Amino acid sequence: MRSPLLALAAVAALAAGTVQAQTANYAIDPTHTFATFEIDHFGASVNRVRFDKKEGTVQFDKASKTGKVELTLQMNSVNSGTAPFDKHLQSADIFDAAQHPTAKFVGDKFTFNGDKVTEVAGTLTLKGKTGPVVFKAKQFNCYESPMLKREVCGGDFEATIDRTAFGVDYGVQYGFPKNVRIVAQIEAVKQ
Repeated sequence: MRSPLLALAAVAALAAGTVQAQTANYAIDPTHTFATFEIDHFGASVNRVRFDKKEGTVQFDKASKTGKVELTLQMNSVNSGTAPFDKHLQSADIFDAAQHPTAKFVGDKFTFNGDKVTEVAGTLTLKGKTGPVVFKAKQFNCYESPMLKREVCGGDFEATIDRTAFGVDYGVQYGFPKNVRIVAQIEAVKQ
């Protein structure tokens, strides 16, 4: 559920760099990219869970302010910090990772404020269902990495989705909310 947000963040981050006349390709850096989701737990606390395995690419033309981001999350890499809860999240009750091993965000609509990306819109496919999602950029920047000697763009993005629109409706009957907040920290390296 959090995974689409990561892809969005990568796209927005890429838009912040120097203007170019052609499309540049970036690869999501999995060591600096994290997708998480948050859901209220009876008003007492908030469950926070991340996905440990992810991959993706970004194609971006800064001059024309166009591009495409694709981010794929491995649903069996869900990590709550509690193994029994992870197994339940992977089960048919929730993500059904055996039947739907990945979630994917594809974003291709960018909104700017000057040269800065403010949001990325696209579609999220989760548990075999596809729907629209808009990720808002909380921050992002492009920089020349002193270690990689290449441009890196990254940012923090957020979106809220109605999980039941994707067939993830476990617990609604017990009072768990339908809305889930997705937070994504993304960095992508120019190829």
